Amino acid sequence: MPRTRLVAAVLAAGWLVAAPAAMAADTAKKPPNDERLYEDTVNKAIEYFRTQGQAVDGSYSGEAGPAVTAVVTTAVLKAGRTADDPLVAKSLKYLAGFARPDGGIYADKSLYQNYETCLAIQCFAEANRDKRYDQLLKNAERFVKDLQWGGKDPDRSNLNYGGAGYGNSKRPDLSNTAFLIDALKSVGRGPEDEAIQKALVFVSRCQNLETEYNTTAFAAKNPDGGFYYTPAAGGSSQAGNTPEGGLRSYASMSYAGLKSMIFAGLGPDDPRVKAASKWIAQHYDLEQNPGIGSAGLYYYYHTFAKALSAMGVDQFEDSSGKKHDWRRDLISELAGRQKANGSWVNENARWLEGNPNLVSGFALLALTYCRPTN
Repeated sequence: MPRTRLVAAVLAAGWLVAAPAAMAADTAKKPPNDERLYEDTVNKAIEYFRTQGQAVDGSYSGEAGPAVTAVVTTAVLKAGRTADDPLVAKSLKYLAGFARPDGGIYADKSLYQNYETCLAIQCFAEANRDKRYDQLLKNAERFVKDLQWGGKDPDRSNLNYGGAGYGNSKRPDLSNTAFLIDALKSVGRGPEDEAIQKALVFVSRCQNLETEYNTTAFAAKNPDGGFYYTPAAGGSSQAGNTPEGGLRSYASMSYAGLKSMIFAGLGPDDPRVKAASKWIAQHYDLEQNPGIGSAGLYYYYHTFAKALSAMGVDQFEDSSGKKHDWRRDLISELAGRQKANGSWVNENARWLEGNPNLVSGFALLALTYCRPTN
């Protein structure tokens, strides 16, 4: 879609109220008066990783295999450090040690092979400016595509179709499917990629919206346009069920679903994108992960930032008509939550968010989408 038509469409949809930008933009301009707070917050985080977070072997945590180290290292790279920076180089060497003959990048006997590999792909792609990781990335891309549902069993009526789970799982979910799409995008794959289009089928079925793309039993029971965890294996939402048997929407999955649809090529005039945009306009909040409170809060901050950046908006208008400079809001929120030593931690330890390195990695990643540019 030409940019002029795209901007006109989103203006009509009511959620672009600032200078136009590409739908898939990963960074955008910030007012100069936010630059100092941004730089101070980012620098404190990197200093924490350098002096306290990183182990001698370059890792940041043994939990979830290489996953936490991949998250942190990606964040440090996106914040401006290079692959040859000693802080980064040690971690890349550590992560490369998990590369397997099958192409995956995961811990020995891991049950989370897709999750770990998708995060590692994003890390190595960010470090691959000189093409040093071309072969590793090619092998890893093949591995995660082989794990995706819909290859050996191409039945689109199967609710697993197009999805990705933690590993060789019987149940794909939206979080891991979003990580798959992010990983493929990081190596240059776009809406024309077959795996991304397969994933879009699954993502559409995770939305509380009955359309030709979603005829699941859940779609009409809670038609609010938001997203939940998975329709597979009987369906599940981390926010629970409605009295009618629907699956409640919640913010981290709604932003993950929205950005995944954008990366898969959907524009603002698509009914799925319109409904998702309306849901997030009704639930704009940085004090909690709307729908599930403090659980997964820092994962939410990351999906929030990446989705709004992908939308190409500088200001976001909520359902009450209030306009938010979301980057300024997020920088302020994260700066206020940062510990004196530069780290972050979630007092709600669900989903490993009691791990300060994982949480700080998500926080720093979120901040990189707020980076001021000249």
